[in-house]
Amino acid sequence: MTESVITQLESVWADIAELGEGLTAAEWNRPTDCPGWSVKDNVAHMIGTENMLRGVQPPPVEVGNAPHVHNDFGKFNEQWVLTYRNRPGADVLADFHEVTKSRLEALRALPPEEWEKEGFTPEGRAPYRRFMEIRVFDCWYHDQDIREALDRPGFLEGPAADLSLHKIVTKGLPYVVGKKAAVPPGSTVVLDIIGEPAIAAAVGVPPAGRAALLDVVPDSPTVRIHLDRRTFARLAGGRWSGGRARADGWVKVEGDATLGKRVIDRLAFTI
Repeated sequence: MTESVITQLESVWADIAELGEGLTAAEWNRPTDCPGWSVKDNVAHMIGTENMLRGVQPPPVEVGNAPHVHNDFGKFNEQWVLTYRNRPGADVLADFHEVTKSRLEALRALPPEEWEKEGFTPEGRAPYRRFMEIRVFDCWYHDQDIREALDRPGFLEGPAADLSLHKIVTKGLPYVVGKKAAVPPGSTVVLDIIGEPAIAAAVGVPPAGRAALLDVVPDSPTVRIHLDRRTFARLAGGRWSGGRARADGWVKVEGDATLGKRVIDRLAFTI
């Protein structure tokens, strides 16, 4: 049986490759919402991570003190980005084709037991399958960064997008509601996310204990936030501010308006 995550990776990598075809030098160097990175830098980052997964280390490069680099993992990412920064976009795209083709071949050759084997992931020890789901999430986010920079929004539906949005809901929303927005105990927050399929995510804050996703969406929550998939992803990834989303008319709040604004303004949980 083919692992579904392989198909998801293949689809998002194909979308990125198609976006890169025919870009001008100015388009390759266009800044994105991902801090400090251009369109080309986003692709270079993905090349670097997939190279790391096949055992290739970055060339020694002095990273310096870039403001968007916050830790050792960020320095590792930046080494690959700087390695490609002065190379033509067409060369970067060619390397992207090569490394993703190699990685897909390696993933298709993995025996079933390797997919179940626990090891390192950015979210802690987990089966290798989980690690590859995180790779879908990361690449889909950078695909979105590239699309926004090129003013070509899209690829917001389908299995890769569904997996990524589901990860935001399950990993991020309880933390955002309970910790970042400090929603009062006894409150419920519902996000109605427009798309195909629509997503209704509800988080409850009990009188004692942590905020958690609810199995049943309440009919009359404390606050209900309406937004589309694009806006949800941009806010959750720290790419857009809540103020921008409101000013552009991308969000609508029902119920406690003050609480809804606080959740929207603190929706970012990953960058």
